[in-house]
Amino acid sequence: MYTSLFLKTHRTPVIDGEEAAALESAVARTATFTAKQIMVRQQVPLTQCTLLLEGFVERYRDTPEGRRQILAIHIPGDFVDLHSYPLKRLEHSVAALTDVKVAMFPHTAVRALTAQSPTLTELLWRSTLIDAAINREWIVSVGARSAVVRLAHLFCEMYVRLERIGMAPDRTFALPLTQVDLADATGLTAVHANRMLRQLREQGLVAFRHGEVEILDWDGLRAFADFDPAYLFFD
Repeated sequence: MYTSLFLKTHRTPVIDGEEAAALESAVARTATFTAKQIMVRQQVPLTQCTLLLEGFVERYRDTPEGRRQILAIHIPGDFVDLHSYPLKRLEHSVAALTDVKVAMFPHTAVRALTAQSPTLTELLWRSTLIDAAINREWIVSVGARSAVVRLAHLFCEMYVRLERIGMAPDRTFALPLTQVDLADATGLTAVHANRMLRQLREQGLVAFRHGEVEILDWDGLRAFADFDPAYLFFD
């Protein structure tokens, strides 16, 4: 099932078998993208939404000076641009961090789903609202948390999100970001991010090597980051 990870992540509202089948049948096709390939360009008209099936994706904006701000990191089971259904375009771009596989939902199919079922409408709406809640938490990190806590909080978030879909065994998980990517996601320079990574490792909390995160002390890391997963709405 193309939508199995999406439904595993979003367990409420509860949909019945007919609604699950309708969601599955709304997939028009699948597509693949290679690492670093741009999937959606900002302000380009869109006629479909993209559900990530395999791999990792970033949403980002580039400034005229060439500085990149990563706005979100998406994992399998995430819609990366569901808000393009009502908006018809994005104010940012979407790119593959790794080789990825996606399922395409035409906007016409999304419209049919929302016309068919109030429960499916709530499910898709809820997914978009949680996406916005994560974005607000990232704003708090960049605006109000210290540099090292920003990284710690990001590692906590990615761990619980990946653990939920079975991609973080033994508190170890893939996070295919370079130190430059981590800096771009947390509003730091690459040099500063590297120093903060070293500090987290020296404190025995987390190690990040070659795109893999090992949480050395989960309770300690969670306390250090003051991490509360309530904003993820894992009901």
